[in-house]
Amino acid sequence: MNRNELIDALADKTGSSKADAGRNIAAVIEIVTATLKKGDNVALVGFGTFEVRKRAARTGRNPATGAELKIKASKAPAFKAGATLKAAVNGTKK
Repeated sequence: MNRNELIDALADKTGSSKADAGRNIAAVIEIVTATLKKGDNVALVGFGTFEVRKRAARTGRNPATGAELKIKASKAPAFKAGATLKAAVNGTKK
């Protein structure tokens, strides 16, 4: 499902216009992005948690030449699925 399909599904599910659904999805994405940028988590009970994970600096290899290179430490957004979502995907009860 892409963004436009998600907007269509949200509009159908809520009975709102596609324009309203698009603004709502954009607002949720902005809120999650801003929260992660501050270093906080977004926990949606039953669905999952969006969080920032720190990656340590490490040594990697250039696959073309085999030469070693240094990879800087970074932060990466991550999503950890909740138990209810996992159960739904696996077709089991929680």
